[in-house]
Amino acid sequence: MSNIDPIPGTHAYDQPQGRPHQYERSRSTARRTALAIHTIADIAAAFLGLWILLHLLGANEANVFVEFVHGTADWLAGWSQDIFTMDTEGLRVLLNYGLPAIIYLLVGHGIAARLGRA
Repeated sequence: MSNIDPIPGTHAYDQPQGRPHQYERSRSTARRTALAIHTIADIAAAFLGLWILLHLLGANEANVFVEFVHGTADWLAGWSQDIFTMDTEGLRVLLNYGLPAIIYLLVGHGIAARLGRA
């Protein structure tokens, strides 16, 4: 009695059904997709954070680089503009651009983690 399989021809629970290479390929694709989502979320949050920093430090808004960062941050935070209407300009920018940065990080990293485990 050397055969310990309960039913001949069945697969163990931890082994994927189908070809083994297909399973590895789908895991690799899921990892790459998770990395891409993670990276995009980080870049979006970095642009928003950079705009907050440039604004609070009083950067020259006529500069081409500062205009680019401001335009990108406006596009990324377009859905959350004027949620907070404070009299203090710095606090208003911090909240209106900081909230989307945090949401992008949380959602992007959450989706990436979920895909990485799949």
